[in-house]
Amino acid sequence: MSHYAIDEWVDLTRGLVTGTEAVAMRLHADSCSECGRLSEFTMELTQICVSSASVTVPESALHLARAIFPVRVTSRPKRGNRIPIELIFDSFLAPMPVGLRATWQIGWQGLYRAGDCSVDLRIEPELKSSRAAVIGQITNHVTPEENMANLPVSLCLGKELVAQTVSNRFGEFQMEYEERAQLKLCIHLANAKIIQVPLKKLTADQTGATAGRKTSGKRSGERR
Repeated sequence: MSHYAIDEWVDLTRGLVTGTEAVAMRLHADSCSECGRLSEFTMELTQICVSSASVTVPESALHLARAIFPVRVTSRPKRGNRIPIELIFDSFLAPMPVGLRATWQIGWQGLYRAGDCSVDLRIEPELKSSRAAVIGQITNHVTPEENMANLPVSLCLGKELVAQTVSNRFGEFQMEYEERAQLKLCIHLANAKIIQVPLKKLTADQTGATAGRKTSGKRSGERR
């Protein structure tokens, strides 16, 4: 016996299926337990959605939903508002402990100093994928008690907004994105100042070269 797909039952409950086709689907649901359950489920789901239509969605939820889709930034940050940054730590430049030098380092961690603020970043690429996640935290090393919550954080490629989020009460944030060259992470502070950090692109060549150097060192030790 052939069955109707769930999207067809959704269309029926939304009134998009009419006439003889709608009659045929209802008759089929009466004689088919599987499709009957799907029909009841979609009817209940539709009723819940209709009753929720009048609910006011919080602006914060809309803000996060819009971040899923790339949009155009209406204006670029003014150059004079950017705080100069200084790279304090780069995990690609730091030597690994002796017992860990054979480990394949596929992620990256860095620490930046920007005025009174420190930005701790970690990039974790997905294996066998061009996607990655950036996890970070912004703190004020001069006045550690300063509230760093709800600071807008965005990833930009030129004028394109790739992803955005806001920091939590600890100044932490996280975003997933498609790796591309020349991506910049922007943190908008409460005093209209902007911290802008160029993100490293962890290409296959770069991670592969890192792995190759460490593997080579391990083999050399084995020969000795």
